[in-house]
Amino acid sequence: MTHPRRRPALLRREAVVATVPVAVAALLTAAGPATAAGSVGAPGVGDPYFPLAGNGGYHVSHYGLTLGYDPSSRHLTGKAVLAARATQRLTRFDLDFTGLKITGLTVDHRKASYKRDGQELVVTPARPLRKGQSFRITVTYNGKPGPVTDPDGSLDGWIPTDDGAFVAGEPQGAMTWFPANNHPLDKSSYDFTITVPKDRTAVANGLLLGQSTRNGKTTFRWRQKAPMAAYLATATVGRFKVKQYTTRDGLKVYDAVDPREATAAAPVLKKLPSVLEWESKLFGPYPYRAAGSIVDHAPNVGYALETQSRPLYDRAPDLSTLVHENAHQWFGDSVSLTSWKDIWLNEGFATYAEWLYSEQHGGDSAQKTFDALYARPASDALWEFPPGNPGSGANIFGTPVYARGAMTLQVLRNAVGDKDFFRILLAWAKKHRHGHGTTAQFERLAERESGKNLDQLFMTWLYAQGKPSHP
Repeated sequence: MTHPRRRPALLRREAVVATVPVAVAALLTAAGPATAAGSVGAPGVGDPYFPLAGNGGYHVSHYGLTLGYDPSSRHLTGKAVLAARATQRLTRFDLDFTGLKITGLTVDHRKASYKRDGQELVVTPARPLRKGQSFRITVTYNGKPGPVTDPDGSLDGWIPTDDGAFVAGEPQGAMTWFPANNHPLDKSSYDFTITVPKDRTAVANGLLLGQSTRNGKTTFRWRQKAPMAAYLATATVGRFKVKQYTTRDGLKVYDAVDPREATAAAPVLKKLPSVLEWESKLFGPYPYRAAGSIVDHAPNVGYALETQSRPLYDRAPDLSTLVHENAHQWFGDSVSLTSWKDIWLNEGFATYAEWLYSEQHGGDSAQKTFDALYARPASDALWEFPPGNPGSGANIFGTPVYARGAMTLQVLRNAVGDKDFFRILLAWAKKHRHGHGTTAQFERLAERESGKNLDQLFMTWLYAQGKPSHP
């Protein structure tokens, strides 16, 4: 997600099976109350800010999503096939899914009963599922999808545009267009088959496997093999100019740009290969086989998002935004959160990548950027809450998460020296590649790599209220 943070719309300017780590599987096993017939999967994974996000009792290894979208009527038809594994005995489980009409639902090809309860789709299979059992959920649905309003007043999910849809799911919006286990704890591989009018393009994550046109419609097939959280999935639709090429490192790049943004976007997108090469030197090998950009014309959205392997922009990005969203491919996408409370691990790191890029490409040093921020008075919004404990979902895209989060990394760099600091960044991305990480794990890693006690540093910069007395 870009900084400045998202603001309410009226104020904005602007088929590979992934494995789940044992610790994450344990969290997903959280169950609701016991029943005589067995166990009920919990309606959420217990996230402190989004308690109904995700679901307990199972892990989704793969999503197969078949979609058809008509921009003129804003009507979506969908079929979602979820390959899952029960992490406990289940007589009932939930999916996150809201707004669209369900026309059919089966579990292992047997009709299952279901009911809607807010954002929860409560499913009762014809037969209980054993712990460890692999099973398949198939849901067919249709309707006019729309976004959800987040606690900070911004929109995410399926956001209609004048020529299609801007599809960005952080933190809640995946459930507006497909049934999901919608929390970063549960990462999966994906296949997308998306059919749109022949004058539109549908862009999703990963590699484009092919496209074909018939009877006035074009179908696009995309595949994301690497584990991906549901909020990072996209199926953005619009009139786009498309450019495809392969970098000298072998990455398949796919850029889709709204013609209204093409002139402004071109010089920035041209730098993508060099930006990814620079980030790979600092953070380790790029995590995916595909890269690129989706540059839409969506003036009422007000943010960009690090959709996995292909960031999504609401307008032509500047270079700092390009650096930021692609840094997220390591920090946030590959190394994912276990709780939205730890969002600084995504946004603070991506913001600090902007500072490093400036420092190493003739701009201000990271220390100069830090000093300018630290000069702000104690009453400034920068010090409103600590980045390691934003306090609520309304704050997760606030200035302290981005800027004070990045400041924490500069303080760490000063404390341990450049050699250890850059080794810490590299080790963090490598150790948790395609997995998850917590703030506590990052703190321990920093202490191991530096050989220093950093408790006070992290307590002051991540958790203390107000402006720290010493930089």
